[in-house]
Amino acid sequence: MRSQLLALAAELTRRGEAFAVATVIRREAPSSARVGDSALVTATGAFYGWLGGSCTRSTAVRESLAAIRTGTARTIALRPDPDAESRPYVSPVRISCQSGGSVDLYIEPFLPAPRLVVFGVTPTALAALRIGKVLGYATAAVDPEAEAASLPDVDCVGPDLEAIQTSGFPRGDTSPLFAIVATLGERDEDALRAALALDPVYLGLVASRKRFQQVRDALSRRGLPAAQLDRLRSPAGLDIGAVAPEEIALSILAEIVQVARARGARSDAPPEFLAAESVGMAVDPICQMIVDPRTTKHRAEVAGRTYYFCCGGCRERFLAGQAPSATRPAPSSRA
Repeated sequence: MRSQLLALAAELTRRGEAFAVATVIRREAPSSARVGDSALVTATGAFYGWLGGSCTRSTAVRESLAAIRTGTARTIALRPDPDAESRPYVSPVRISCQSGGSVDLYIEPFLPAPRLVVFGVTPTALAALRIGKVLGYATAAVDPEAEAASLPDVDCVGPDLEAIQTSGFPRGDTSPLFAIVATLGERDEDALRAALALDPVYLGLVASRKRFQQVRDALSRRGLPAAQLDRLRSPAGLDIGAVAPEEIALSILAEIVQVARARGARSDAPPEFLAAESVGMAVDPICQMIVDPRTTKHRAEVAGRTYYFCCGGCRERFLAGQAPSATRPAPSSRA
């Protein structure tokens, strides 16, 4: 199983797809899981591997999807009495398996590299590509004069967006994309229009304030809405007194890092705010366990609504009218 998971992880990495790996790091009998057991969960919620019985699987999927969403690893403790959990940095999650055992999982997300698309082959553009590569970005150079032979460390090189999208930067890639236009007066407007079509997290233009205003006015006359033009950052980069092309490139990448970190901080919600429903899971209305609607065999239709259960016993209690609340929300996990 471990070799199969490693092969799958390698393939997903090659395709630029996000996934998470959950590993059993602690267990208390009579859990069927063993320390070292692991599973891989894709960004679509597909589950591969073994973490113990069905009681563990749905929660592992939910927490793996949350880890992929936030980009942060987490340790969760699945146990019948989550209120008794007091270890720091461990989030307790209720588990109601009849065995009564408990399992601790370490869940680590693996995300595709962020993408940096640089328009132009000016000294500033080339320096930005070099620095971006050092920072771990997948890089692309876009310019009619760009030649792959002279840019061996750049992942994709092409004369236009269509060329790089078919050779390594597909439209379906979900990793964050940052763009820099450093054409310095040559095809500035065309490059900016192409960059905006990528819907980048960040778009910086290397230009003076006067030149930027000219470019903005030209794009406005060509029909680009003000909301899109307001996304442009120019002069691009943090104000560090940069003069040389390499210094300007450094200031731009520093600003990109600033934007990326701020964006990550906003999305890094603590586990208690990641509801089961937000990642496609359901909550058993009897025991409050997390249940995967796609895999559980225990469900019931009541008044036009479908309820999902971890086991047949919970389903029978629900239908017998013993449910405390059919709409009770999932219990929160404590960070």
